[in-house]
Amino acid sequence: MENVQKINSQLQLLFVTGIDEHGEEVISRRSYNNVKPDAEDDAVIVVAQVLSQLRQDPLHEALRNDQSLLLNNE
Repeated sequence: MENVQKINSQLQLLFVTGIDEHGEEVISRRSYNNVKPDAEDDAVIVVAQVLSQLRQDPLHEALRNDQSLLLNNE
């Protein structure tokens, strides 16, 4: 749709920080706001990989959350 405009983007990195008493992975989440909405996915992946190397815990997954403006009544 032509009217849809990305207005905000966030990067979330999920790390495995341990194992609980049931043998399930304990996941810790780190969020990074103000990612440029028009940033290419490949560039965001590179940033996620670099940031994950700064942590001791292994990266479980990286998520990108985008917000889009669908309607504007102005």
